[in-house]
Amino acid sequence: MKKHIMLNILLWTILFPLTSSGYDGTGRTLNLLYTGNLDGELEPCGCSPKTDFGGLARLSGYISEKRNTLSPYLLIDAGNFSADDNPQGRLKTDALLKAFSIMKYDSVSLQKKEASFSDNLVSALVEKYKIPYVSNRHHSKLSITKNRNKFDVHISAYPGDHEKNQLNILLTDLPLSECKEMQGWDVIINSSGEILDEPFSLKNTIIVTGYPKGEKLGILTLTIDNKGKITGFRHRWQLLGNDIKEDQKVRQVLNDYDSQVAGLLKETERPLKETTYLGVAKCAKCHQSFIDTWEKTGHAKALLSLEKTGKSSDPECLICHTVGFGEDGGFYSVATTPDLANVQCEVCHGTGKDHLMDFYKPMTPVTESVCKRCHTKDKSPDFSYKDYLEKIKHW
Repeated sequence: MKKHIMLNILLWTILFPLTSSGYDGTGRTLNLLYTGNLDGELEPCGCSPKTDFGGLARLSGYISEKRNTLSPYLLIDAGNFSADDNPQGRLKTDALLKAFSIMKYDSVSLQKKEASFSDNLVSALVEKYKIPYVSNRHHSKLSITKNRNKFDVHISAYPGDHEKNQLNILLTDLPLSECKEMQGWDVIINSSGEILDEPFSLKNTIIVTGYPKGEKLGILTLTIDNKGKITGFRHRWQLLGNDIKEDQKVRQVLNDYDSQVAGLLKETERPLKETTYLGVAKCAKCHQSFIDTWEKTGHAKALLSLEKTGKSSDPECLICHTVGFGEDGGFYSVATTPDLANVQCEVCHGTGKDHLMDFYKPMTPVTESVCKRCHTKDKSPDFSYKDYLEKIKHW
């Protein structure tokens, strides 16, 4: 008898799985998968295991693998996903929207970061990649309507644009204090940069925030009755660690981006500047014993770590893995300035030209503030001045 009951339960589960039907026993369910305030982050830098979370290839890989479990769902970005309006930032934003297109985002919102581009680049890109979008700055694109699990879902970027008899979702970067005063919205997804660890619920409105730089995917599960009213919700953060299998299509987009970034450092366009830095070879003429010790430290292999991850031509990485990148007379590329590769003496002690002219003139003291120019909380969360100094001590 028990075997018969268990067999019936198993058969019922196979025929009527809760996750695929969107029914949890009290009403139909809809998952809102949301991001916001990505700020141009394509993938984590990998400088520390403690910050190795996020990345578009992992995000896409997770959604693809869990698609049946997550369905029915809407995939939404609340805005401020763009990078800065500079040559590398424009490449980043293009790559990010290519990835959004592959993931088939149901809607993205154009907010302050997207509006900061002087030539409306982001608007052109979302049109190019056919990504549905809403914008408070484009009156013809204030809102869109999606039908999911037999519900009409009204998605808007304008606080006064909610509709009757629809599930209303607002995408905004207004301060949370203002969002809490808004009425008529079932869900508000915020991309202001403020963080709510858990949803804030007030007067039938659920407020959530995108996790900065996409380290986590927000999953808000709504329970909806036959009249289209939300009767309950659950929320969780999906951490995007290196245990998640990447989507190879999105990975190829990121690899293409790396190649394009490398093209920004064109050897023929290297500015011919007077040499500002001496390089470790000249320091070694008087301080060979110090150099012998330095060569055993991680600083001496800083550029190699970038080469292993395909980032050896990325300006955002080179600034902390070479001598004087971005400055007159500093590192430019391995081909043109190999003598300034890695974290050498002058990164910590300052330029040595004056010291070379007068040996009695001391170099710049190494203080905690010098180290923290690169050992930031995001990239080096375990940094301790005292402990890290021991790792590179060579005097």
